[in-house]
Amino acid sequence: MKHHPPTELTVVPRPLPDFLSKMAEMENRIARRAYELFASGGFTDGHDLDDWFRAESELFGQMPVKVTETDNTITVKAALPGFTEKDVEVRVEPRCLFINATHEEKSEDKKKGYSESSSELFRAVALPADVDPDKVKATLSKGELEVTLPKREIGKKILVQGKAA
Repeated sequence: MKHHPPTELTVVPRPLPDFLSKMAEMENRIARRAYELFASGGFTDGHDLDDWFRAESELFGQMPVKVTETDNTITVKAALPGFTEKDVEVRVEPRCLFINATHEEKSEDKKKGYSESSSELFRAVALPADVDPDKVKATLSKGELEVTLPKREIGKKILVQGKAA
């Protein structure tokens, strides 16, 4: 089996307006589907969270993540089997990591004709501490995304020195 070294991905600090509008569109798609589930359940109150999670899982695939923290960094690992670095978009804010993976596959079968399939994963991960968005590194290797987020130094103790009179 051929060994493939990890591929470094471009991480975009602070989501840009186009990404934020894409997130808003995703949220609207989930809300519309959740409302359809609410309506099909006879408009019964008390199931709004269940309807939302069901709509989310129907529209977007599952992306398991593992978050670990040390004194200086937060590491997020996400399972992205079948995705390449071209399929994955990573955006970061001081307290949130956004991972979006979209894969479209087109194939031509002479008997059945043209075929197209797509899969999309999206995850917003709340971070346990402020990070420096400009120093984040992400790699993809064997279907696992690893994002290393250095913590921002807030309230760093500074030694004050006096001068002798």
